[in-house]
Amino acid sequence: MTLINNSIQKAVALLNQDQIIGIPTETVYGLAGNIYSIPAIESIFKMKQRPFFNPLIVHIKSVEDLPEIVSVIPEKAFMLAAAFWPGPLTLVLKKQASIPDLVTGGKDTVAVRVPNHSLTLALLEQLDYPLAAPSANPFGCISPTAAEHVANYFKNLLPMVLDGGVCQRGIESTIIGFDNDEPVLYRMGSLAIEDIELIVGPVKMRTHDDNTPMAPGMLSRHYAPLTTTHMSANVTELLKTFVNQKIGVLIFQKGIDNHPNIVAQEILSPTGNLAEAASQLYAALHRLDECKLDVIIAERFPDVGLGKTINDRLERATKK
Repeated sequence: MTLINNSIQKAVALLNQDQIIGIPTETVYGLAGNIYSIPAIESIFKMKQRPFFNPLIVHIKSVEDLPEIVSVIPEKAFMLAAAFWPGPLTLVLKKQASIPDLVTGGKDTVAVRVPNHSLTLALLEQLDYPLAAPSANPFGCISPTAAEHVANYFKNLLPMVLDGGVCQRGIESTIIGFDNDEPVLYRMGSLAIEDIELIVGPVKMRTHDDNTPMAPGMLSRHYAPLTTTHMSANVTELLKTFVNQKIGVLIFQKGIDNHPNIVAQEILSPTGNLAEAASQLYAALHRLDECKLDVIIAERFPDVGLGKTINDRLERATKK
């Protein structure tokens, strides 16, 4: 059985033996291994059943470690790192030759960030290498926001999950790359694009690529429950099309009363707070997915701030 505990010593010992473990971050839990250990990186891809062309994110302990990982740092990358690290921002930059191609999906760029979680930062302080850590879930499934989610996914396959509690942000990092030193959004995340544009000005969008993704999270179907999921701006109307079925509903603010087919309902933020809704999204989807429903109906969120990110995740979860 996967061991859940908060022993940094145990985590260090396993990582130094080229094993992989689950680690907490402020966004989601990651499946972590030494970036310079080919056996460890291969284990991450194998355990996740992740295609090798899909790059991994490298986690470092501070911005001072960035030159060890990347060879070119545009001025706007420095500005973003200064504003948001540690935090839910990943930068895609030209890699150092020492970074294995396996980590980067064969590309000459590498995705890197400083996570904002005290336990994982303490772990990184005790390691002589950064950690590659994609989300700790089978490829395409709902990302984990608690240690129990990771243990349930991998059971006896993973020796340890470092338990850092429930993830504060609850959605993956926002990913920014650069084209001629100008920022490009590769993945919406738990840092709103409006906040990024306050620092560096307008950001170009390139968030989907099923063939040669420049960064993690660019595939069109992802973050999906096992239960068939639909999305609608009018949940009440869509409910009418599912007769005599067990339905779960994912709602932003206000629940639906007295509907005979709704057997489970998740309200993400009764106060209408998009940050709270984002932090609860994956945990709510995990709970709905455990209810043996025929269908999940998710409400479309306001298309502003983190509402854009929530809609992005729900759109990917509903693609066939």
